[in-house]
Amino acid sequence: MTEKDGIGIGIIGLGVIAGQVARVLCDKQTELAGQAGCQIILRKIKVLPEDLGRSLAQEIGIQLFTTEADVFFSEPGMDIVVEAIGGEHPALEYLTRAICSGRHVVTSNKEVIAKHGYDLLDLAYRNGVTIRYEASVGGGIPLISRFRHDLVANRIEGIYAIINGTTNYILTRMAEENAEFSVALAKAQELGYAEANPGNDIEGIDAGYKLAILASLAFHTRIRPEDIYREGISRLCSRDFQYARELGLAIKLLAIAKENKGAVEVRVHPVCISQESLLAKVDGVYNAVLVKGDLVGNVLFFGQGAGPLPTSSAVIADVVSAAQDVRTGVPKSKWNLDEECAIKSISDIETRFYIRLNIADRPGVLAQIAGVLGDRNISISSAIQKLADRAAQTAEIVIITHPAMERSMQSALEDLAHLTDVMEVNNFIRVEALS
Repeated sequence: MTEKDGIGIGIIGLGVIAGQVARVLCDKQTELAGQAGCQIILRKIKVLPEDLGRSLAQEIGIQLFTTEADVFFSEPGMDIVVEAIGGEHPALEYLTRAICSGRHVVTSNKEVIAKHGYDLLDLAYRNGVTIRYEASVGGGIPLISRFRHDLVANRIEGIYAIINGTTNYILTRMAEENAEFSVALAKAQELGYAEANPGNDIEGIDAGYKLAILASLAFHTRIRPEDIYREGISRLCSRDFQYARELGLAIKLLAIAKENKGAVEVRVHPVCISQESLLAKVDGVYNAVLVKGDLVGNVLFFGQGAGPLPTSSAVIADVVSAAQDVRTGVPKSKWNLDEECAIKSISDIETRFYIRLNIADRPGVLAQIAGVLGDRNISISSAIQKLADRAAQTAEIVIITHPAMERSMQSALEDLAHLTDVMEVNNFIRVEALS
């Protein structure tokens, strides 16, 4: 075991997260040294040319900055590399280079870990270093360590997660203010919760990356982002939230992973859940992950899932852990995955469904709808019908079904759309039981 007096840190990036990490490393040297057992020294920061003019660069000391990757990686005494630029490229190349040069790495990059985590961890194992990625899912909520250590004695039965603060903020505004999607999105952008191009958030891509990481850890199998079924939130409207309330339901974008009989289902889409469930009460930009284990039962992890302060907290914790490994000698570790499980098709899942239809306001229409559903063994649990347009003599009906197969529901929706008395199939949301 080799003791070291000081551990050198290199940071790639100077965005919101990287900047906060750099500040903490500079401002909390004494506290961090006490936790790590030695000094943690910021050696070098790799930035873009335009970053050199930022006030933070002047505060920290311009001599620590470089725009050249070769200069950064040739810095002596740099034991740990923190990657905080996001995206797949060039982050993947930088992480690979750091690992191959014998540095431990810390990253908050969910896309790289979701797509390449297995290979990077294997590469780290072969090079005798570690890769830590706690901040890649849930920001400051400790999730990765829980799956890797605290929950290992459990057979994980399910994960139900609100893991994108932007979409949760938008859905909260739609529910509380009867706002339409476009209005709630604009507010989120105004407050800085949503990007100018919000596609990764509102289409469930970001949540899909995070679910791929959690599901791989939970089920000890390799889950890729492309394995995950995704739907976004842009087709939801204020009416859906009004009807959901009347039915005792709330609407959330959930990332769901379940394992049953050797097959794993992984999906991200809007879900109706009971208003009494814990996840229904998670509002605004907060995240929450409900984990069901055979020993521990239901466990809820809750907190701020994004932002510079909570995310930098997770990054710094990983830095301190990596520093302890460097100081005392690191045990080799990697993802211990079983053989790949079958990924269940969305067509094969069974759940309840919420359907909103615009129909002709005349006798017998509900019987026609019930007939189409009944032909596919789908029974109606409850229904709400309201007059939508007196002049046009149309009404709106919302149906909640009993559990049914997805393929049967999709087939029924096609036939419902062709009924003469069904003007439009307005929306369709899966209903999930969390208890």
